[in-house]
Amino acid sequence: MTLNFGIAGPGSIADRALSPAIKKTDGVNLWSVASRNKARAQKFAEKHDAMAEKPAFDNYEEMLEDPKLDAVVISTPDRTHHDYGVKAARAGKHVLTEKPMTASSREGRDLLNSCLDHGVKLGIAYHLRWHAGHRELIKLIHNGAIGDIQHARIHWTFKAKDDSNWRAHEDLGRWWGLAGVGTHGLDLIRWAMVPTCGEVVTIESTVAHDYWNSPHDETAMVNLKFESGATAELTTSVLFNSESQFSVYGREGSAVCRRTLGPHGGGNIRLLDEELDYEQVNPYAGEIRDFALAIEEDRAPEVDGKEGLRNVEILEQAA
Repeated sequence: MTLNFGIAGPGSIADRALSPAIKKTDGVNLWSVASRNKARAQKFAEKHDAMAEKPAFDNYEEMLEDPKLDAVVISTPDRTHHDYGVKAARAGKHVLTEKPMTASSREGRDLLNSCLDHGVKLGIAYHLRWHAGHRELIKLIHNGAIGDIQHARIHWTFKAKDDSNWRAHEDLGRWWGLAGVGTHGLDLIRWAMVPTCGEVVTIESTVAHDYWNSPHDETAMVNLKFESGATAELTTSVLFNSESQFSVYGREGSAVCRRTLGPHGGGNIRLLDEELDYEQVNPYAGEIRDFALAIEEDRAPEVDGKEGLRNVEILEQAA
């Protein structure tokens, strides 16, 4: 079975990560591309060898009319995810959307219901779940390697040169650092903790946006408590560079991941003070392959619409 994937939004992430991952995945073709600018779509389609007879569109609805198109990967700005996803679902196309799933829980529920009503899969592109070291570590943690989980911590920042990024403003985004990297951190925390600690029951946060007076978070600290009483903390900022870190602490020991957060699939992981060996792989390729298999096997993607919606609900309460 060969699946034809279209891309809506040929921006940086689609160019650097998503299209190359599609090309590397057996049984998946990059089929077509939609952009508001036809020349940009055409250039992107040529660069990445899109295979449709007519591969470039400046009209998204026209791209969706192609009966040979199976699924759409949405990599447009956050506030457009809902509309692009609902239109794809109504056209009978499976939906893999960049994170966060939507810019509000109301839109998230509507997108989820649209995909359910039209019998298409909805997946959320949290590529860090396919970091080979993360996958091995989470398996070991869930099998009791550090005992009962008590706490997790994500620290992930980057230094923006100014406030020109679209995520800093209301028209295309709702969160800045929390949407750029924080939603990934929240997904990692939930992946590690929910299976044994239960759901998030308390959300508290401190949000600062005083440096550029952005309407969105410039620095955010989010504290979570789970049903078991375990806790977690998530810190993001666009104001300074620092070493990224993902840590999980249990009654019998801890695991610390340094520089594993990002697009590369690398970094250092220590479990119980010993180095965890793993093979560095492209996490985006794993993400695409899981979504393709979900379609072929008629199952939910590993990160489905329900999990994507819960992530948005927490972001909404945090900031």
